Amino acid sequence: MDGLPLTLPLQTTPTIQRTLKARIDCVGVGLHSGRQVRLALLPAPPGSGIVFRRVDLGRDIPARYDHVVETRLSTVLGLPDAPEVRVGTIEHVTAALAGAGVHNAIVEIDGPEVPIHDGSAASFLFLIDCAGVVEQSELVNAIEVRRPVRVADGDAFAELRPAAFGLDMALSIDFDAAAIGRQALTLRLTPESFRAELARARTFTLAGEVERMREAGLARGGSLDNAVVVDGARVLNPGGLRMADEFVRHKLLDAVGDLALAGTPLRGRFVAHRSGHALNNRLLRALFADAANWCLAPAPAKPELAAAPRRARAAAA
Repeated sequence: MDGLPLTLPLQTTPTIQRTLKARIDCVGVGLHSGRQVRLALLPAPPGSGIVFRRVDLGRDIPARYDHVVETRLSTVLGLPDAPEVRVGTIEHVTAALAGAGVHNAIVEIDGPEVPIHDGSAASFLFLIDCAGVVEQSELVNAIEVRRPVRVADGDAFAELRPAAFGLDMALSIDFDAAAIGRQALTLRLTPESFRAELARARTFTLAGEVERMREAGLARGGSLDNAVVVDGARVLNPGGLRMADEFVRHKLLDAVGDLALAGTPLRGRFVAHRSGHALNNRLLRALFADAANWCLAPAPAKPELAAAPRRARAAAA
């Protein structure tokens, strides 16, 4: 399962940078902190990227891979010169912005963790839809993967390979819990595929891990309203799953959010098995560690002939 067959456009035009039309606010609870937090999405100038603004501390944190300070159970951004300036569980909002094709935005937040809402990216996509999106005056430069880059941890791995257009993604997972088991998904990331295939997939955990996380001071805001909880072959949520392979879909959603920390769209093929936040961040660090791995190139608009998402039950190659 190494990505989609390439389908090249008859012709393309460059992609224009986009931002939000208006400010929009929400309130929610942090999954791990349990604290209520207010978050707002705001327009930002061309070329500014995604920036998290801790309004309670008066500091900005660029949403970039080199500002990731922790990857235990979520992706946490911080400032190297100010350890107290952090924002955790950022991957769902960065995935929603990337999935919606928003290149520049300010994420204002008055606490240390992005609200979890229902555990998916759907609420953030709803906020983006309500705010609206507008084109700006500059073109998008994509990061083109020039040669394969791979990181691994035991049998888990994540890899970026060259590709002719956009970002193809292929990920597989393998859990002992019978309710999850082995699942795999392959798609080409577009606003349409993100909305239809990934946005509603919720974060999940094993029942046996919940108490251990709470003893470690984590998951204080977790509940069956914002996470899928699995106990062996059973899904404990009264409403069950939103889709049979919701687990791999959420892992791929997380990967979209983590890879968005490249700072601009990637042109390549992401292939992974049992990858998580730590490997995703290591992959970006490995990509940018050698200038021969990548280059900047104008990002073309999507092809007129786009490959449709397809599921795969085989392991990632």
